[in-house]
Amino acid sequence: MRTDITQTDTTDLTGGVSDFSVSPQSLDAPTENQENTYDNAEYEEYNGYYFKIPEYHVAVNAYATWVLGKGYTPVDERIKAILENIKGWGEDTFQQILWNLIVMKKVQGDSFAEIIRDPKTGILFNIKPLGTLRIVTNSKGKITRYEQREGKRIIHTFRTQDILHLCNNRYGNQIHGTPTTTSVQWVIDARNEAMADVRRVAHRSTVRVLYIDEDDRSRMTNIKKDYKDAINKGELLILPALEKDAKFQELTIPPMDAYLSWIKYLENFFYQALGVPKVILGGSEEFTESSAKISYLTYEQIYTREVTELEADLWNQLAIKLTFNKPASLQSEMLSGESKNPQEQTGFQPNDTIAGRGE
Repeated sequence: MRTDITQTDTTDLTGGVSDFSVSPQSLDAPTENQENTYDNAEYEEYNGYYFKIPEYHVAVNAYATWVLGKGYTPVDERIKAILENIKGWGEDTFQQILWNLIVMKKVQGDSFAEIIRDPKTGILFNIKPLGTLRIVTNSKGKITRYEQREGKRIIHTFRTQDILHLCNNRYGNQIHGTPTTTSVQWVIDARNEAMADVRRVAHRSTVRVLYIDEDDRSRMTNIKKDYKDAINKGELLILPALEKDAKFQELTIPPMDAYLSWIKYLENFFYQALGVPKVILGGSEEFTESSAKISYLTYEQIYTREVTELEADLWNQLAIKLTFNKPASLQSEMLSGESKNPQEQTGFQPNDTIAGRGE
């Protein structure tokens, strides 16, 4: 083949690997229609993620536990008596009901509970958690009612004052909350796919390849069946043959470091996306004491916001005034540690804010 510089060509990679892009997404906002509705089409799918993905299940539960785990303090004895008599479906307590609603609000974006009052006095009598409801608003985006539906059939219609509605991170003028599941769905899928691949490779590496010298098709078929059954049952295969006519070859597991590093990366990415540090779940093997304290201190602001919003929701929707008891704070300890160790302070130092001067 002759060398001809005029025949120089290039490859075409434009269609090989597409550039990453994020699809635009419009908001479920009110329109000029007299009524606007929202149904959570992913309700059952997101339930599956909560119940079947252990790390997601535990992390969301831990979030709700950190918000409510220390209990609450009613403002007076009257409120205390009302809350102590709330039984939900018959076996609930008021705190268990709130825990249920916070978990569901994180997973689904919205959670609902029926408010039941004494018809004569209007005093709060009970609160019963519900599943998903259709949210109905007017053209201005104001909620006008909720509908409990089965397919296209309306089972029950609720007035707004009859539903306790907790909404997670409502965005813009959407008529519903934002499910946490939406943002972590990809990393959950990727991690579980990677773990399934590793499991498959590791499991198959325990199987040995059997080589035999056999021309009889019928006998070969029987041997294959016997060997398959032995593998499935974890038993030995007794093969009547000369050693030279049959042998096993061991399969070795391929290098796993790359797989395990990818899985570990996805695990850390999952907790970052979820906004729940692993240290509060008890996973502290990768944390130093100082990094664990920083994670804890940062997380305080997250659950403090949740507590503040929950107290406001209970007051606005139930006219119930109470204060949730917060977990122990490390802020004073961190400040005390900085004052004792000025050379190892974690806060800003005066020279951190001075630009220039040739440094």
